[in-house]
Amino acid sequence: MAKVAFIGLGVMGYPMAGHLKAKGGHDVTVYNRTTAKAEAWVKQHGGSHALTPAEAANDADFVFTCVGNDDDLRSVTIGENGVLSGMKPGAILIDNTTASAEVARELAAAAEAKGCGFIDAPVSGGQAGAENGVLTVMCGGDEKTFEQAKPVIDAFARMVGLMGPAGAGQLTKMVNQICIAGLVQGLAEAIHFGKKAGLDIEKVVEVISKGAAGSWQMENRHKTMAVGKYDFGFAVDWMRKDLDIVLTEAKSNGATLPVTALVDQFYGEVQKLGGKRWDTSSLLARLEK
Repeated sequence: MAKVAFIGLGVMGYPMAGHLKAKGGHDVTVYNRTTAKAEAWVKQHGGSHALTPAEAANDADFVFTCVGNDDDLRSVTIGENGVLSGMKPGAILIDNTTASAEVARELAAAAEAKGCGFIDAPVSGGQAGAENGVLTVMCGGDEKTFEQAKPVIDAFARMVGLMGPAGAGQLTKMVNQICIAGLVQGLAEAIHFGKKAGLDIEKVVEVISKGAAGSWQMENRHKTMAVGKYDFGFAVDWMRKDLDIVLTEAKSNGATLPVTALVDQFYGEVQKLGGKRWDTSSLLARLEK
């Protein structure tokens, strides 16, 4: 059992922190900007809550952060009353936010200056993956720190991999989002085409999903897409945030991402349709408007 702090109890962080307490058996202290949510978490899971990130991190062996973006992350880590001001030497900061590789490297340096370890560890698997404790976690950092952190991360994951030095976890998450963007657009167009052709989409997917066209998106989203339901996962607003990170990094490293850039524009159209909180499969909605 370790002493663990968890900062950020959103749709992902809330269940992830719960697995650290229930499955991992750790002593967990949580912090959330909205105190009522932290109080609700403690009522459901036990543990305790703190009034600032620094207070939550005090004497913790491992500190997890899972917030919205780079600015939120800086606020709860290196900002006033951020976790690094409360962490003890030798403790490890594990960031599960999907953020830029730049901020990951920045936090790695700040942690090192405090005598602490750092792992950038963005996750994939969505809200369902978080609730079921089966997330994929892509890590960046040094191997020694990773080996210390992995048994704790395992509480909410089914796959945890070290991808390289600080920032490599975030870069791997960018690869993940590039793949998802293209796959969902292809699936949206396929369903749209199948409907226009008068085909039974369920029968079509039953056949083609067992061949080379099959994917997680097809297996898990085709039914809801076909009936125009888009409240089953990662929101369009968050996907656009992620794709902005991807496209910014591509400008820096010289990668050419024409499909990703186009799909990002399509998600902008979905937002204008009122789909800011629809899940990412809502690309179909812009084809059927």
